[in-house]
Amino acid sequence: MTAQEQDPGGEHERNRENDRSISPRIYVASLSDYNNGHLHGAWLEADQDLDDLYSGVEAMLRSSNEPGAEEFGIFDHEGFGPWRVSEYESLDTVATVAEGIATHGPAFAHWVEIVGGETDDLRGFEDAYLGHWKSVEAYAEDFAENVGLLETEQIPGAFSAYIHVDYEALGRDMELSGDITTSEGDGGVYVFSGVW
Repeated sequence: MTAQEQDPGGEHERNRENDRSISPRIYVASLSDYNNGHLHGAWLEADQDLDDLYSGVEAMLRSSNEPGAEEFGIFDHEGFGPWRVSEYESLDTVATVAEGIATHGPAFAHWVEIVGGETDDLRGFEDAYLGHWKSVEAYAEDFAENVGLLETEQIPGAFSAYIHVDYEALGRDMELSGDITTSEGDGGVYVFSGVW
């Protein structure tokens, strides 16, 4: 039984990915209005079907007082964690990222910040995500236990008391070697496999 199965609410919280209370949204505004000194826009839930997201943008543009309002920008956003949505981010990318956050929680937002917003790069999340930990050191200690680093059958009993693992150094070396990638947030660290 892994530490995750033994203590899902403890230091290691892989189940944080199931936090569905996050609702990413964007504020889209008409560029025609903005260029003429007016702010005309709407907040849209981003984790909806792409066609519905486009429909929301089109409805906002149709309600503009500026004739021929056709272009828009993303002026603000919420619920995307550390990932910053650019003014001209494609709605396809925004919808894909928002759906991932709605499905997997804040861990997905941290994943996007690491790998970037390219849709193809986001597919590896489930294989790469190793959980949310109190620290990299806590992850390294659990990793060491799971791979049997602490099994003492090979160490004569008299010497086992002298064996000490520097988990802080182990975690640091795992990051430096690229075995894991981390992103700080939510009172701990999100840990991802370094191999995507």
